[in-house]
Amino acid sequence: MRCPFCQSEDTQVKDSRPAEDGAAIRRRRVCPDCGGRFTTFERVQLRDLVVVKRSGRKVPFSRDKLLRSMEIATRKRNVDPDRIERAATGIARQLESSGETEVMADEIGRLVMEALKAIDDVAYVRFASVYRNFREAKDFHEVLGELRSDQDED
Repeated sequence: MRCPFCQSEDTQVKDSRPAEDGAAIRRRRVCPDCGGRFTTFERVQLRDLVVVKRSGRKVPFSRDKLLRSMEIATRKRNVDPDRIERAATGIARQLESSGETEVMADEIGRLVMEALKAIDDVAYVRFASVYRNFREAKDFHEVLGELRSDQDED
């Protein structure tokens, strides 16, 4: 692992422990050259996924981008960051274990919406407004109607 401070190739692991409910390993590292300390996370990746965008363009799947979009939707909401982390990990695992190497962006968006609906209604509406490309106020009314009907069923 390369040192982020001096770019030395020789770093040493000082401490390892499970993170994210065992889905990752957190390692504390130290650089013997500059003395810099930093943390790395290792996750199991079952296969390399490719996301097929609506335009047909293909890009590598990024769990960090998935997590960032969920964090934006939950910004300034009273949501435990660990719940978002677990949801992102669950979505990534679900996609990796599906057996497909190419995943449609719409499928990822649908999974994120399901996860956010269970976490926070406002975050769900925020994400839906971008994912479904809302153009006018009636689009928000439709989503709020969906939320109400789902709550009435419970």
